[in-house]
Amino acid sequence: MKQVKILFFATLKDLTGTNQIILDLPEQAIVKDLKVHLQQVFPGLGSSLDSMLISINREFAFDDDIIPEGAEVAVFPPVSGGSAQDFPSIFTITSEEIDLNDLVARITLPTTGATCCFTGMVRAETTRDHPHKTSYLEYEAYDQMAEEKMRQIADEIRSRWPTIEGIALVQRIGRLEAGTPTVIIACSAAHRDTGVFEAARYGIDRLKEIVPVWKKEISPQGEMWVEGKYIPNHDD
Repeated sequence: MKQVKILFFATLKDLTGTNQIILDLPEQAIVKDLKVHLQQVFPGLGSSLDSMLISINREFAFDDDIIPEGAEVAVFPPVSGGSAQDFPSIFTITSEEIDLNDLVARITLPTTGATCCFTGMVRAETTRDHPHKTSYLEYEAYDQMAEEKMRQIADEIRSRWPTIEGIALVQRIGRLEAGTPTVIIACSAAHRDTGVFEAARYGIDRLKEIVPVWKKEISPQGEMWVEGKYIPNHDD
């Protein structure tokens, strides 16, 4: 037998009633075996097992992957080129207020002539799809893996837009009231027509796919975890 640490996030944390456990698994256990074992230990997981994501030592894992001895295994729902060494890069999960001016200053070089920033906000009212009001949001993240995936996104951005200079990806967690910035993606470049708009858009879209961050929405009607639909693949 081997021991592994299992971490639960968002919906899975609520369903299991814990944020982590230590499990004994057979020596050759794979991810598929872990799912069966979790169903036995936590019958309340029910159909959520079908859509849960697994990471092993902060990398996405799949059904046939072997779980090594002493691994850190995280269980969670879908979420929301060039060398980076010469350019500023910021990847942060924080509970503190985001200072946009400071971020822009930190990714500005002597050659920078353009910076594009995307800021996500807490909506008090949603008017499309299922209109409703929101009292506040509670964000949580798998911090270490989230920052590593942010670094991956920065690498992907630079491979697609080699002209990008600085990159900042910052996600707030904790309780956030309506009107509060929740996430900022900022990219800098020498000129505005060198992909800086597209890079920032790519950054937020990709963050919503692979960075393990979740939000619980609290409204006058109750509360619920808001889960994504994207399922990562081996290239993620």
